[in-house]
Amino acid sequence: MKRLQLVLWLVACSASYSQMIDKVINPQEVERIEKILSADDMQGRASFSPGIEKAADFISGEFKAAGLQGWNNSNSYRQPFSMIRAKLIVATDTLDDQSLEPKNLIAFTSKTELSLNQDSGFEKAFIRSGDNFTKEVFKYIQGDKNYLVLVDTSFSKYFSRLGGFKQQQFKSERSVVFVLTTKNPQNYKIYLKHEITEAPLANLVGILPGKNKKNDYVIFSAHYDHLGTGKPDDKMDSVFNGANDDASGCTAVIMLAKYFSKLNNNERTLIFATFTAEEIGEYGSQYFSKQFDPEKVVAMFNIEMIGTESKWGTNSAFITGYEKTDMGMILEKNLAGSQFRFYPDPYPKEGLFYRSDNASLARQGVPAHTLSTSKMDSEKYYHTRGDEIGTLDMNNMAEIIKAIALSSRSIIEGKDTPSRVTADKLR
Repeated sequence: MKRLQLVLWLVACSASYSQMIDKVINPQEVERIEKILSADDMQGRASFSPGIEKAADFISGEFKAAGLQGWNNSNSYRQPFSMIRAKLIVATDTLDDQSLEPKNLIAFTSKTELSLNQDSGFEKAFIRSGDNFTKEVFKYIQGDKNYLVLVDTSFSKYFSRLGGFKQQQFKSERSVVFVLTTKNPQNYKIYLKHEITEAPLANLVGILPGKNKKNDYVIFSAHYDHLGTGKPDDKMDSVFNGANDDASGCTAVIMLAKYFSKLNNNERTLIFATFTAEEIGEYGSQYFSKQFDPEKVVAMFNIEMIGTESKWGTNSAFITGYEKTDMGMILEKNLAGSQFRFYPDPYPKEGLFYRSDNASLARQGVPAHTLSTSKMDSEKYYHTRGDEIGTLDMNNMAEIIKAIALSSRSIIEGKDTPSRVTADKLR
């Protein structure tokens, strides 16, 4: 008799959870949040723009409505930091007495003037043909030394992108100089002069304290910046609305915050974060990652572009870096018996594990993965002005957000702890 009562109680609890999740996470609420974040008056949410400030105010209001605590024991959800803009004025360089074109020299520095040679103490490093260019670049930018990085000319078409990244940098005493060359010079002389300006930014961070494992952190995140505005034409207006990239992820973070706050039974502390400056170099998540002891971060669910169907159709999504930890297997176990399925990343050549905001924490060993449905080989509106709310599937989005909530349950309850990202899996 007691066993039957227990079974009936578990069934009742399950039904209660189901009713709760449907009440909080539903297509109507998805659409409400999406419509606001991707509206034209957000001006494409470009970093440093009035539009992103408006988006920050909206997200802060949603975090407050969810009952989250502010960042760093404050009344604000803003996690402020500053970036340095370095405008190149002068560049001269010689490698083994041979001059290079200035376009083949890009420096990440906060110094107005920078001179270096083979005796300056800069560590020489290499990005060789066949390397993962993005991964290697961020390794040196986020390192703790002064570097002279010699980049193989096979990366010529990618090298100029560094110029865009270096327009925004953290203020630092370190400098990293990238040179596009086939040489490994024994003697070199480089001089750079920059005009330096400082500009403020902010992540939005809300906290739901844990019950008995308060010092274990589980992070749900997305980025709220996008590309801003461009030139209108006869077919489209000027706004890059970013409905899928990544207003969809922010919508998920907000709804998960409200859901878990309603449940109010999380053993581990939950951190809900929306990052700025992802589109210009993942700077928001880089700053965020430095505010925590990585050993205390149990898992990170980064949510990126979940507004369209995956290559497998509805009720499915993929996990970047699936093979690097056992977190994916834990999520699948928690979804056993449901219609939803998480798959390993089907686009390994795209290097997605290192192209989103999970990367900074993953490099510190945190089981940090991005969850997405984006068909990266054929996503029609990716980084175009056509990325508008009308292209998204609200019903499917709601089911994806529910699946994230349910699949994370045993981690939040402290019953499962994903394995760490080890150094050998960061290749």
